[in-house]
Amino acid sequence: MMTKLTAADGHTFDAWIEPAQGARRGGIVIVQEIFGVTDQLKGVAARYAALGYEVAIPALFDRQKPGSVIAFDRAEDGRALMQGAQLDQTMLDIDAARAALAAGGGKVGVIGFCWGGGLAVRAAQLLDVACAVSFYGTQLRKYLDRPLKAPVQGHFGATDDHTPPELVAETQAYLGADFEVFSYAAGHAFANDVRPAYVPEAAETAHGRVEAFLARHIG
Repeated sequence: MMTKLTAADGHTFDAWIEPAQGARRGGIVIVQEIFGVTDQLKGVAARYAALGYEVAIPALFDRQKPGSVIAFDRAEDGRALMQGAQLDQTMLDIDAARAALAAGGGKVGVIGFCWGGGLAVRAAQLLDVACAVSFYGTQLRKYLDRPLKAPVQGHFGATDDHTPPELVAETQAYLGADFEVFSYAAGHAFANDVRPAYVPEAAETAHGRVEAFLARHIG
């Protein structure tokens, strides 16, 4: 269901909440691509909720254009909103989602995709999270300015032109042993099951690794 959250600076925004099924193990903030809170991300939320995690997807474009959900063939529209977002404000919104989940008990992790994959790394540097997962995170070089406070697992396509292998290697060298990286025979957005770039085998392998990672660090 969609609910309202309020960031530390008073900004109120939408967030999709997927309740945990069965015994609650903790929380996960899913951080969006440049397309907003899409039905595809809601499907990812349902996947992890079925494992016992309460999931929140904050609407990070609400500061600029509330309710924005961008069609996958209109990437330029999403990119413009992303470029207009201020990093410190975006992190406040992610932290508000984290705090809402933490209030329900247990540890909280972050899973981000594309733009959100880079923001997941930032969350592991700044926020009180147990762990973070970066699916083909972009803009990684801008986050090479401080150490990690929590472990990060990264999933990248070997032919991703948004985040090429040399940038992944540079990021891993900077962040060190707490940044665990896996590479797949795939390109960008390989885990998005409604886009042409989807590679089912890579996506399922990655999600299996994420499930084990979350179990280790959240419960």
